[in-house]
Amino acid sequence: MPKIDWRSLPVLLTAGLIIGTRSPVTPPAIGDAVETASANIAESLSQGPHLGFDTFSYPGDDAMHAWLTADKPYRWVGYYLSAPCHTDDSWEGKRETLSNMGWGMAVIYVGQQTWGRTPGQKVTVTRYVTKRVRQVKTRNGRRVVSYVNKRVPVRVLVMPRASRGSSCSTQFVGAARGTADANDAIAKTAAEGFARGTVIFLDIERMDAVPRAMRDYYSAWTKRVLEDGRFRPAYYAHSFNANLIYSDVKQVLAGAGISADPPFWIASARGFSIDKAPSDVGHAFAQVWQGVLDVVETHNGVKLPIDVNVAQLPSPSEVTPAGE
Repeated sequence: MPKIDWRSLPVLLTAGLIIGTRSPVTPPAIGDAVETASANIAESLSQGPHLGFDTFSYPGDDAMHAWLTADKPYRWVGYYLSAPCHTDDSWEGKRETLSNMGWGMAVIYVGQQTWGRTPGQKVTVTRYVTKRVRQVKTRNGRRVVSYVNKRVPVRVLVMPRASRGSSCSTQFVGAARGTADANDAIAKTAAEGFARGTVIFLDIERMDAVPRAMRDYYSAWTKRVLEDGRFRPAYYAHSFNANLIYSDVKQVLAGAGISADPPFWIASARGFSIDKAPSDVGHAFAQVWQGVLDVVETHNGVKLPIDVNVAQLPSPSEVTPAGE
């Protein structure tokens, strides 16, 4: 991979949202974090971009060790917290194991999604009702009228509801749920033992249009993570939606007195190459680029279904690389 100079001022300001894993127990002020991160990050950036992958379920300790020692230089992995739209908990408790192996990590929280619908919008559905139906028959040349009960389809407008027991639904998207899900993400990141200042990527899947309720959701999520102060908000978003999400969350950060860019993980296959910088995706604020989706690779005899990524940092959620 060619050496890329990441030491420009905009990149260091962006990195200011990330505090080193060796920071004191009492977190510094957010303004001071920019200086601290800028000082700590220079060496970590010298050999970027850094190749990583993500996969739905934890592959197992042996598989992770096999891939780390393979010829293809994967050095970091997506670390999925159990979340409303990712209920698999197989990654839980693996942070220390992966860190000791030398893996970098990107902490992922898959929050509420729109799934192509508009939260709170009525939809037309078919329902069956019992009606008394008039029937006319001819018997012996005479018309005979009778009435019978029949179930007939009718089209009605209804307000959709989340399925009973569901944690993931278009109908949950909104500011109140954004705050609640932020509290959940904070608690789970802390429970996994991630250091103060760790970046949490809120997964926001592609939308043809971004409803107001979704904008309220991720804005409230951002505000709550900032208020708590232990971790830093970041975002996984498709290139199609990235500029709008970036603009919205920048306003939330500005309201908190933060001028630095939040970390963004951009999904887009267009022009992707593992030796390109994340910002080559077409968004100057990109720190991670996911460009190969749903492939199967085999390394050291271990086959895994993965998405392939490149990152500005060797451990996208941390300044200090794992194992150091």
